Amino acid sequence: MGQRGGADAAWPVAVFRRFPDRIGRERWPALLRGDAGFGNDPIMREAEQRGLPYLFKLRLTANVKRAALRAMGQDGWADAGHGWQGKMDKLRLSGWSWHRQVILLRRRRETAPSEAAPSDTGQLQLALTDVGPDREVWEYAVLVTSVAGEILTLGQLYRDRGDGENNFDELKSQWGWAGFTTHDLKRCRLMARTIALIFNWWNLFVRLADPDSHREAITSRPLFLHAIAARTRHAGQTRLTISSSHAKAPWAARSLAAVAAFLQDLVINAEQLTCEQRWCRILSHALRKFLNGRQLHPPPRLFAT
Repeated sequence: MGQRGGADAAWPVAVFRRFPDRIGRERWPALLRGDAGFGNDPIMREAEQRGLPYLFKLRLTANVKRAALRAMGQDGWADAGHGWQGKMDKLRLSGWSWHRQVILLRRRRETAPSEAAPSDTGQLQLALTDVGPDREVWEYAVLVTSVAGEILTLGQLYRDRGDGENNFDELKSQWGWAGFTTHDLKRCRLMARTIALIFNWWNLFVRLADPDSHREAITSRPLFLHAIAARTRHAGQTRLTISSSHAKAPWAARSLAAVAAFLQDLVINAEQLTCEQRWCRILSHALRKFLNGRQLHPPPRLFAT
């Protein structure tokens, strides 16, 4: 979640001030994690006053860049996981109330300096690169935290935040979960729930075809849905021939045939099962990578029907 600019720049602070008190202290999170939109003094002060641990990313402002570049020539860099190196430091930016603990992260890029250019969207992967004395290209990120811990642990904690938000980014960017705003709250809720339901159904269907990985809609929809169909009639019979021009069309055809066989077997051999039991069979098959052979079962009912 990013921070708005202009007159709405303080909206995360206003929301944050109300939210902990609304949910009650017993429901407070064990750790606050957020991107650069939340790495600012007002939000960190609110968290510190409430005793809420936090781990935020900092915007790569001029002072943050200077701190990162100054640390490049120093020793003490430790493994931060996934090719990153980290170093603890203390930093007080203009506008901050006091010094805070920051984690400077760096990772060597494999590309040559001439290739360390903006992507198609005009943004570098981490918004700051530097060419070292050996013509090595480094990319940086800077975190601020109130948590005491090892660099490797804190680095993974922040990466886990990104992984958790990828699904929401997919919902907004690839399913239109952010493009139906209206003043009518009822319509907003209806549209949001409909999109979330379709998102869940599609992901379960794709998991039936490929249980080992999550395929985002931007790649899975062209793979499984984009094809050309031709209808032919001969001797009183109608034949529908579907052809895909996708590079992975043979794999997709085999995967879809396997899904069809599974569902057909469920129809033929599970007539005695209830709808809930069939649904559990489908979920068990789609999520077999996580269940390790276990079968899901309908939860017990609170009251007999």
